[in-house]
Amino acid sequence: MAKSPEEITADMVAGLKEKTGKDLAAWQKILKASGLSKHGEMLKHLKSEHGVTHGFANLIVHKTLNSDAGSADGDDLIAAQYAGPKAGLRPLYDALLKAIAKFGGDVDVSPKKGYVSLRRGKQFALIQPSTATRLDIGLNLKGVEPTARLEASGSFNAMCSHRVRVAAAKDIDAELAGWLRAAYERA
Repeated sequence: MAKSPEEITADMVAGLKEKTGKDLAAWQKILKASGLSKHGEMLKHLKSEHGVTHGFANLIVHKTLNSDAGSADGDDLIAAQYAGPKAGLRPLYDALLKAIAKFGGDVDVSPKKGYVSLRRGKQFALIQPSTATRLDIGLNLKGVEPTARLEASGSFNAMCSHRVRVAAAKDIDAELAGWLRAAYERA
């Protein structure tokens, strides 16, 4: 059986010292001393100044910023995503999860700081409150031709091949459910 994201992360943390020469606490100290505070800047620093590979650098940055699912409570991460001006999007998020739950009991809902990753063996989709009026649904549907609604992901998220914009309950329809199910079945 495939390892869960949490098990993979724990293995990476355990292997940090062997692979990079320093454990997580040492790398976090280096990042804090750098004075950098943005994910991209910290990632670039670890890669260019310390020769850390992308996967380990990303892990170290997320752990330092407490921005991964294992460093913060998932309910708190979701509540923060849908706070303030984005609060009106929470019913859309809940409706999407309800629709996705019908696919099977093997969907892993993994909240991050700015989005929720949906996995089944591997990530098949994500839900992100991109603006105060719109959710972006990222989908892993490599090889599927984009349409007017099923856009190529472009710069939206490198882990997804397509994006669908959801601004109202009517946007959560059979067409979107079909794309989500297709991505789920490929994962």
